[in-house]
Amino acid sequence: MLRTADWGEGVESSFSGVAPGPCEAGTSGTDVLEPDAATTLQVLRRLDSGPRGLTEDEATLRLARFGANTLPARKNASWPRLVVRSLREPFTVVLLCLGLVSAAMFAWSTASVILTLVAASSVLRASGEHRADRSMAQLRELVATTSTVLRRAHDHAAPVAHEIPVEDLVPGDIIKLGAGDLVPADVRLLRARGLTVHQAVLTGESAPVTKYAADLSRPAGTAVFEQPQMCFQGSSVASGSGTAVVVETGGRTRFAAAHGRRVGQREASAFDRSVRSISWILIRFMLLTPPLVLMVNAALRDRGLETLPFAVAVAVGLTPEMLPVVVTTCLARGAALLARAHGVIVKRLPALHDLGAVDVLCLDKTGTLTQDRPVVEQGLDAAGGTDPDVVRWAAVNAWWTLQLAELPEPDALDEAVLDAVDEDDLMAYDGVAALPFDPVRRLSTAVVRIPGRLGTHTLVVKGAVEAVLERCALEPDERERLTTLAARAARAGLRVLAVATVERPVRLRDYSPADERVLEFRGFVTLRDALAPTAARALTALAERGVTITILTGDHPGTAARACHDLGIPLAPDQVLTTDRIDGLTDAELAELAARTTVFARCTPEHKARITAALRTGGHTVGFLGDGVNDLSALRAADVGIAPRDAADVAREGADVVLAEKDLTAIDHAITAGRRSAGNIATYLRITLSSNLGNVIAMLAAGLLLPFLPMLPAQVLVQNLCFDTVQLAFAYDHPHPSMLRRPTMLDPRSILRFIMGFGVLNATADLATFAILTLALHRPGTSDDGAVFHSGWFTENLITQGLAMVLLRVGHRLFQERAPGPVGWTAAALAVIGMVLPPSPLGPLLGLTALPLEYYLLLAAVLALYTAALLPTRARYERRLGSQG
Repeated sequence: MLRTADWGEGVESSFSGVAPGPCEAGTSGTDVLEPDAATTLQVLRRLDSGPRGLTEDEATLRLARFGANTLPARKNASWPRLVVRSLREPFTVVLLCLGLVSAAMFAWSTASVILTLVAASSVLRASGEHRADRSMAQLRELVATTSTVLRRAHDHAAPVAHEIPVEDLVPGDIIKLGAGDLVPADVRLLRARGLTVHQAVLTGESAPVTKYAADLSRPAGTAVFEQPQMCFQGSSVASGSGTAVVVETGGRTRFAAAHGRRVGQREASAFDRSVRSISWILIRFMLLTPPLVLMVNAALRDRGLETLPFAVAVAVGLTPEMLPVVVTTCLARGAALLARAHGVIVKRLPALHDLGAVDVLCLDKTGTLTQDRPVVEQGLDAAGGTDPDVVRWAAVNAWWTLQLAELPEPDALDEAVLDAVDEDDLMAYDGVAALPFDPVRRLSTAVVRIPGRLGTHTLVVKGAVEAVLERCALEPDERERLTTLAARAARAGLRVLAVATVERPVRLRDYSPADERVLEFRGFVTLRDALAPTAARALTALAERGVTITILTGDHPGTAARACHDLGIPLAPDQVLTTDRIDGLTDAELAELAARTTVFARCTPEHKARITAALRTGGHTVGFLGDGVNDLSALRAADVGIAPRDAADVAREGADVVLAEKDLTAIDHAITAGRRSAGNIATYLRITLSSNLGNVIAMLAAGLLLPFLPMLPAQVLVQNLCFDTVQLAFAYDHPHPSMLRRPTMLDPRSILRFIMGFGVLNATADLATFAILTLALHRPGTSDDGAVFHSGWFTENLITQGLAMVLLRVGHRLFQERAPGPVGWTAAALAVIGMVLPPSPLGPLLGLTALPLEYYLLLAAVLALYTAALLPTRARYERRLGSQG
């Protein structure tokens, strides 16, 4: 309970036990969190606490009543549930339908193969995502978990400071905050000394915010996070120290409110949209093929339902049965390599494809392009010229204020100033006294003695431009000119400190703020954000890969523009906008504007999400890098959400990809891995579907020309099994470097154009083979026409499919590679099977037979012509692809 001994006579607690009202579970807590008229004393009375803290018994009771100080738990999907979820993928649904149709036709071998492939792909995908969930659980354990709290053993005991787990904090606890600490709950400051707090995780503002204990009303229209006496869970202490009372914990904090905020149904990503489109293309082909085969054979060859198994086999032959396995293997392998080599965790496997397709990357400035600390740009004299002495005077102020005011450590600006000068220059002065910075004066003063100047003390004043200039002995016109000079530097994205000095006679009495007058203006110190060491190199690499950067920041537009200038990002004046310019735009207008804008400044969480969605509406595949609660909506709105390991829990959980460090280089590695995986998937689809389409066209043509089936159902299935098996090599292929220089995605229209063009070319090779086989069948002494035809086409089909695997890989050149690689070796194995299987003992079991020697000579001629037609056709395709990229 709050006692009169703590706060003076006449003050009594109106509560007994644990305070009701603002701390009750399920309430909003606005009485405490938004204390427009509440004093510190009133807040403490509501919490039934005092500056000496709670007793252990009181804390235990409150912990039982309010629960642990943790965010609402996120339950990961179980492994069986992940398997079931993977069965809903469009590609898998297509194969399941084919498997069921095959089973209905009593084609048990076909159904078994298809269902086995479905099960394998589902297990692979579920295993990859289950590993990612386990990795995320390990990351959550790396977050700091203790806080310094004042507790008493009993009512009359003295308070003792000790570390306790963060989850054991309760409303009413008194905690200590120091530089580097995470704020463990929503707290109200009781005392503060030079306290500044990073709130970027909540607001997006990069600069530390000054906090101090005050009984101030919050003016109308002021954001809750701007209250100087409040610190919020999720923020971190940049400098100084403080003592505070916990007002909200667990699910009642502002951080938890953002954690639980509903952000709506996530839109389909680039991968989802592509898969859906390609699946519908396959479904249309499969629905069309069996009826077409049946009608042709019934009308022209008087064959009825006996051709139904063949028609189903043709539909199966058109379908890339290995697609789910190849897709999952490509993505899972890429994700595993990323995790091992670069510490990048892909939580949702399709997100790796989306990374490869990203052509716009949205990110904040702070922590990505710049570090969370400033560096000195230069010192300026009153005329605007460079003057290193101004920086030296600022460093003298910072050093002796730190030493004489017994501050725990310098704030970010003082640390930057101290880093800019030689320590020996500071030792030339003797410190006398210091008046530390406070948020009312907005300046600090160090009193020093300069050797050789007996009887004189020098006051060195440093602080906000307006605060220092108003204390200088300046004419109004001169003060206005200097204010304009400082404003010009601020518009250029620099932070500005003013420095002034004055000499006073030595005296015994203490110095006070009243002595900060009639100062001599020395100049300005300008500071800029320190650039992230790898940012420039990573930006160059991303630009070479066709990725455009869009900066969404809560900072001033000048600060963001300055960072872009320092990093060499081209920036026209109309490419920097503040978000007040977009509030009245429609979504279509915003999509057009976002495509030509590089920097959006003063962004709220809603602006970030809306801009991200607008870029997607404009046809871009968008990645968003965020680390704060305020980034959650944008992470969900992007095709792929990216967060660093040390991001807020809510951001990390909402992201698709988690980085070991907030480093653009890691994103470059992730995009490269995504393009490698997506490129292999696209190559597999193009080659497989074009070969399959060529076979279907050839089969339909053969049905019109031949008195027998062009291939028996068992032969079709064995041929598909051989081809399907070797196609797994595409998951281990190395795409040509040219494929990594542009966004890679499964574009249904591009794939459809490819398979139509090359499918017709494959069908032409098949028809030429038919002509050769017709000559062979009409030779005297030839028997068993069907077996010879089946064997000849079986051999030609496997060899041409092997050639297609080698020759249709975009960017690769025949005989250029030193080693065949996995695709080359498996293509050679496919050709060998086509040559060896018909005359082998297994041939008769499948209805195949040995072929005459001259057939192989004629086949070699057909294959040579096929290769000669294939290479220039591919070259034209690559040129068109290059012009589009």
